Amino acid sequence: MSRYEHVVNHDWAALDRDLRQFLPRKAVVSKRQELLVYDCDGLTIDRHCPPLAVLPETTAQVSQVLACCQRHGIPFVARGSGTGLSGGALVEQEALLVVTSRMRCILNMDLDNQTITVQPGVINSWVTRAVAGDGFYYAPDPSSQVVCSIGGNVAENSGGVHCLKYGVTSNHVLGLEVVLPDGTVTHLGGDLAEMAELDLRGAFIGSEGTLGIATAITLRLLRSPEHVTVLLADFSSMEAAGEAVRQVTAAGVLPAGMEIMDNFMINAVNDLFGFDEYPRDAAAVLLIELDGQEAEVSSAADQATELCRCAGARHIRRAEEEADRALLWKGRKSAFAAVGQISPTYYVQDGVVPRSTLPRVLAAIERLSREHDLPVANVFHAGDGNLHPLILYKADQPGVESRVRELGAEILRECLAVGGSISGEHGVGADKRCYLDWMFEAEDLATMSLLRRAFDPEGKANPGKIFPTPSSCGESSRRQVTLTREGKVLPAEASLF
Repeated sequence: MSRYEHVVNHDWAALDRDLRQFLPRKAVVSKRQELLVYDCDGLTIDRHCPPLAVLPETTAQVSQVLACCQRHGIPFVARGSGTGLSGGALVEQEALLVVTSRMRCILNMDLDNQTITVQPGVINSWVTRAVAGDGFYYAPDPSSQVVCSIGGNVAENSGGVHCLKYGVTSNHVLGLEVVLPDGTVTHLGGDLAEMAELDLRGAFIGSEGTLGIATAITLRLLRSPEHVTVLLADFSSMEAAGEAVRQVTAAGVLPAGMEIMDNFMINAVNDLFGFDEYPRDAAAVLLIELDGQEAEVSSAADQATELCRCAGARHIRRAEEEADRALLWKGRKSAFAAVGQISPTYYVQDGVVPRSTLPRVLAAIERLSREHDLPVANVFHAGDGNLHPLILYKADQPGVESRVRELGAEILRECLAVGGSISGEHGVGADKRCYLDWMFEAEDLATMSLLRRAFDPEGKANPGKIFPTPSSCGESSRRQVTLTREGKVLPAEASLF
């Protein structure tokens, strides 16, 4: 049990008074009707309204806020744009919500060294917009990039369409200014890709708010490619689309991105657009983006086209102009919105599998969908096997949420059975903490907790997230995190986090 899970008598009035001593009046939110906007993140199946929220604008204010929490013995949860999909920004236990959405300044731009430093509330797509005129861009591009924040991307180590060639957020973050849970300000990493020190920067990225709050982030910029081509291939079976992915990558072609949508998603997107951008009768469509020098891209596009035909592609479209490319990608980027038009409530999972197992796992998802009598739409990063099955349901059906969770868990078991993972970019958060011990032994979880304790000795930062505990997962969880202060493993009921 977290040391804070049983503490329910915090003096919120006293904390409120102290926070207002140094924060602007509108930076402290205490009215319940105003706090309701923070009761969930992008995964709406769970809702918890926080008791109090603050919206700081500077590193100094964040430092003062966390120091104030330290004095009052109150934990805190960091939140960016609220687009996360694992319940990581939920305030399940009594804790202060620290919202970084007002921290939206670009602090420094060094184009000679291809870096930019931003506050955590800066929206992902704004970074590219700020440097595009000078011939640069920021590579990580989650589907929610027009609304998700860089701070949230760092917390979850987000990926995106282009992670196949260019990697995820951790490959593009050079340095971090971080406020630790006691209010101390420190710096991790620097202005260079390789620093002569322990890679605490890498440890912080993807820690889901459990180690502190990043308040300034130095990002690596890339030169805009000379030429870009997008291919759209449609197939009569998902197996054929998966085979095309295998053949393209096996041939040594390295696309910037490869994405697949199934028939359900194809028709949902067409309905959203009001016209048929993708062929409605296709079992799957495969988007392949190639970038680089023009001769290189042209040759790779020809090769990928031929490989898709060999795998069974019915038709292949080739987009060279920016407007044509953007239209092909618009459907993929609008996939979640398209499903939302059909079913306002859905539950998305985030498992990862080896590319060679895609047909097998997708067939298993189809079978599980029938068994649980719940429709599943599939859209995913085919190049790195990161699946995003969306389980559609009606929230007013009795007992449906437990069925949805059960189906989600079974999908993740299928991913693990072929050597995959329970998360590729959405994180563990609250949603998947009970599955973490499916992947790791008790000793592994204990080692992770020791790292967490090095940053946060009292477990005040985002308490109860990531690691399984009896209170969150029940006594049946097999390998729960249980440590003494010396790092020895204890029975589960003694867990500090």
